[in-house]
Amino acid sequence: MMTMTRIAAGVLAGSLFMGLALPVCAEPAPVRLTLNDAVRLSFQRNLDLKVELYNPAQAQADIYRALGIYDPALNLSVNYSRSSTTETFFFTPINIDTFTASAGVSELLPTGGTLGVNASSGWISNSNSYYNNGLTLNASQPLLRNFGRENTELTIQVARFGKEGSLARYQTKLTDTVAQVRNDYFRLYNLREVLQVKRTSLALANKILEETRGRVKAGVLPAMEILNAEFSAAAREKDVIDAERAVRDQVDVLRQSLQLEGGGDIETSEPPIREFITIAEGEALTRALASRPELAAQRVTLQVDELQRRVARNRTLPDLSVNANFGFQGYDPRFLGAYERTAKADFPTWGIGLQFSYPIGNRAAENDYIKSKLALEQAQTQLRNLESGVVNEVRAALRLVDTSFRQIEVTSRGTAYAEERLRAFRTKNAVGLATTKDVFDVENDLVNAKASQIQALVDYNNALTTLWRVTGELLERQGIKVSAAQAEELYDSAR
Repeated sequence: MMTMTRIAAGVLAGSLFMGLALPVCAEPAPVRLTLNDAVRLSFQRNLDLKVELYNPAQAQADIYRALGIYDPALNLSVNYSRSSTTETFFFTPINIDTFTASAGVSELLPTGGTLGVNASSGWISNSNSYYNNGLTLNASQPLLRNFGRENTELTIQVARFGKEGSLARYQTKLTDTVAQVRNDYFRLYNLREVLQVKRTSLALANKILEETRGRVKAGVLPAMEILNAEFSAAAREKDVIDAERAVRDQVDVLRQSLQLEGGGDIETSEPPIREFITIAEGEALTRALASRPELAAQRVTLQVDELQRRVARNRTLPDLSVNANFGFQGYDPRFLGAYERTAKADFPTWGIGLQFSYPIGNRAAENDYIKSKLALEQAQTQLRNLESGVVNEVRAALRLVDTSFRQIEVTSRGTAYAEERLRAFRTKNAVGLATTKDVFDVENDLVNAKASQIQALVDYNNALTTLWRVTGELLERQGIKVSAAQAEELYDSAR
């Protein structure tokens, strides 16, 4: 017996030691988030937004690429040639050797013309050998087709408009993300409140079950009432389990959206607002038509199409260009002598001329112009269609805000009525005028009424989110400003 006692003591001591040695896995601390915190984290961390931000950054690269038309072009060449001929009178064979090296720089002008300078140095050997150096300035300017900055910088302007459109689409994505985060935040609030209601319902069911057992034991109620109470308590326990799972699922949804690390709980520390916000329909429509990023993106498309229409119209004109050159040549048997003569401008050269070109029929340019006009009309129609849709969305959102707010008052009254009914039925049950099942049925009505009241409050806040999204003011209300700086930082980091 003493041996068994010692063994038991040793096992107990070993168990205590192992318990002290094992690490205690503490539950991660919950994260308390205000609504503004959640929106800010979504703006900073949401991966979908980061993906969308790369589009305006790439558009920035398109702008700099298009500006490359103004990069000066450097031209270098070295040539050697030999030709054979004869003298004019004696027909004596002559070999002519020519070596030429030249360097030049040319650049496109905003007017559509080109300007270049070219320096050359050569050596010619025939019956007499000499050096030939020259410096020439060349200029060419279209007078009709392709004349002017607008035609020259078409790709640059299209790239700039493309960046504006990308930023507008990013703003649309950001607005939708913020709206979704707000809805997810309030959904988590809703599920937590419903969970608390169901836990309260379970506690009440267990209390009624204990009261029923006491009354059955006292002979006041039949034994069947215990089964009814146990069934109702078990059903409410299942409701609590389901509600707890729904809360955990929603926490994971919000955690993924905000890119929060760890596996701890998320607590919503900011309840939905209850006061009614009045917005006049005319004011809301004006703001929406001026602020919606989808409309801004379509207006950018309209500007691009209008620009391309004007350029296409210009390209139906004849091609008339003026070309001019001016320079100096220097010839001398000595290498340095040729340079000296060039510097003294002993042999100036110049020329000027016009060049005309026009395809008979000009069907390609004419149909490009017609196509650009059709594209412009199409963009205008799309804009009108979008504006019409925005008007309908704003009016529907205003109605939703109004009806959602009124539902708060209706469901509050419903909850009050349900609470009064439950008190009445519990009183009847105490004197035998109502069964336990009747009490649980009325209590279930109270649970549903409280859930509807919570849902009505959340629906009202979601309706406000929808209204602010369709009027284009959601980001402003959340203190978020969209600028090109973020996209330009991405571009700079990739350089």
